[in-house]
Amino acid sequence: MTRVRMLSCLVALLAAIALWGCSGAPTQTSIPTPDTQSVPTTESSTNGPKNVLAVESFLADIAQNVAGDRLKVASLIPLGTDPHAFEPTPIDVAKVTNSDLLIVNGAGLEEFLEPMLKNPGGIRLVAEASAGLDGRNPHEDEEGEHAQEEHAHEGDPHFWLDPTNVVKYAENIRDALIKVDPEGSSVYAANAQSYTARLRELDGWIAEQVKVLPQEQRLLVTNHESLGYFADRYGFKVVGTVVPSVGTGASPSAQQMAQLIEHIKKTGARAIFLETGTNPQLAERIAQETGIKVVTQLDTHSLTPHGGESSTYLDMMRHNTRAIVEALR
Repeated sequence: MTRVRMLSCLVALLAAIALWGCSGAPTQTSIPTPDTQSVPTTESSTNGPKNVLAVESFLADIAQNVAGDRLKVASLIPLGTDPHAFEPTPIDVAKVTNSDLLIVNGAGLEEFLEPMLKNPGGIRLVAEASAGLDGRNPHEDEEGEHAQEEHAHEGDPHFWLDPTNVVKYAENIRDALIKVDPEGSSVYAANAQSYTARLRELDGWIAEQVKVLPQEQRLLVTNHESLGYFADRYGFKVVGTVVPSVGTGASPSAQQMAQLIEHIKKTGARAIFLETGTNPQLAERIAQETGIKVVTQLDTHSLTPHGGESSTYLDMMRHNTRAIVEALR
């Protein structure tokens, strides 16, 4: 029996068990409370979808702000987990199967979902939050035929690290919620409009924070290709990455490491920025060779628990901006 067929059988079995059980609903992962200023109080829906699931925690928070009090949005991937390396368990498969609406980032971020979404008993509606946005290829300026072929199909899925892109996320999520719960259309429209205003406010705040940095100091070295949209929006330049990929599973060659070290010395970049949970070993080796600092604990792919510095998407972006500006002063 092939792996795909085995997974399909497992999905069907889990779905049957879930429907046969007492509650008929999968266990949901708690997410931080959304920004209350952007969530008007509304009556809970009795006719809306029972299970709305967003894949990443930051995406669940964005969706919750649009949903408001009308329904609850759960997060599939646990807090602190890298979506690039996430491997679903049978319980996760059951959650996806039993969802009325699944909200994904899209743009290739959630490749692990493909076998689950092919199951005929799966999702009623899948909403791609990044649909309609123009992606960037972080390697389009690389020289050499080999470099261009190696990354020819590698687009950057990290749209959310530019809050102006998240305006589109909110619109797409609003439209998906209206499809599954038409009676709540006015609520979702109002919530999306309110949250968009807060995203615009955040965008202006980040731009003001970055103004203290001279242009020649706005140089980013990251663990992998994740801050490209942030850099494009706020006038930074990505000097290089420890892992030469938009994912985190690749490993740099000795030649790539040497080239990065040389480029850091040439440009005068001041810091290497690592996401929470990243192994700092390679970055520390580069720092020893170049004399620059290593900044850890950027929250780019996951929120922190409630009460933490990045317990909402808006807080996550503020936290990262402060860390970047402080390190490059």
